[in-house]
Amino acid sequence: MSLILKNVSKTFVGKKAVDNISLEIEKPGVYGLLGTNGAGKTTTIRMLLGIIKKDSGEITWKGKPVDRKNVNFGYLPEERGVYPKTKIYDQLMYFAELKGMNKQEAEKAITKWAKELKVEEYIQMPAEKLSKGNQQKIQFMTAIIHNPELVVLDEPFSGLDPVNTEILKNIIIDLVANGKYVIMSAHQMATIEEFCSDILILNRGKTVLQGNLKEIKETYPANRLEIDVNQNIDEYIREFKLEVELEKNNDYIIKIIDEKVAHNLLEKLVKDGVIINKFEIKKPTLNDIFIEKVGE
Repeated sequence: MSLILKNVSKTFVGKKAVDNISLEIEKPGVYGLLGTNGAGKTTTIRMLLGIIKKDSGEITWKGKPVDRKNVNFGYLPEERGVYPKTKIYDQLMYFAELKGMNKQEAEKAITKWAKELKVEEYIQMPAEKLSKGNQQKIQFMTAIIHNPELVVLDEPFSGLDPVNTEILKNIIIDLVANGKYVIMSAHQMATIEEFCSDILILNRGKTVLQGNLKEIKETYPANRLEIDVNQNIDEYIREFKLEVELEKNNDYIIKIIDEKVAHNLLEKLVKDGVIINKFEIKKPTLNDIFIEKVGE
């Protein structure tokens, strides 16, 4: 069972929004779809869900061409939208029935997800009474209430506080553990790194980087050293002509070009009896790679 996009393109009024992109998701997990605003992410999502038609290429789910009938999907769009004057319960029931659930199934699912998302007290309220974060959790419920096989999340953590972000993260982890395919588009690169083993970066409708994130990072030289010590080591940093990116309470993030310099620094600190709590040579972050590929 897999989702495959092969040489897919889409043009709007003479402008190519998506230009010959391909991707394959072969097993349950979280796949990262990245790009700047206007890069073609949302158009790609809408084509793979059968919401809009592609101009060319192939999109298949479980070996069949994608259409609204053969893809059991859940979609959290970037554009948030709940009905402000309508009770949350009524909205959830409406969307559940649209997805083919009977009332008994829907009530059971509403109860389950309201508890997991900690919104039980709001179920009988109109949406306008809820904070933006809680409205977002309600919209997330509409995306997963019918137990979809494929879940597409466009900026799922936008506007959430740290507590609610953690709740949503744990639910996404559970979805994958239960065999779900999740496509996540987000601007928080640290979140993508946390969840996604494979990524695709779009720029102006074209694929600029694609593949396993760990393997991609291995092709880059290390560019940072994190070192946590028990004293100020500015004099050592000056001696080795290094640049500090961040320092707080003697925990340093230092830019490096050559790993050998980092090891020489370590040797010198040990020789001088500096207590070292942490020493880690780091590969570029996804944020570094993203800016390199699309920053221009």
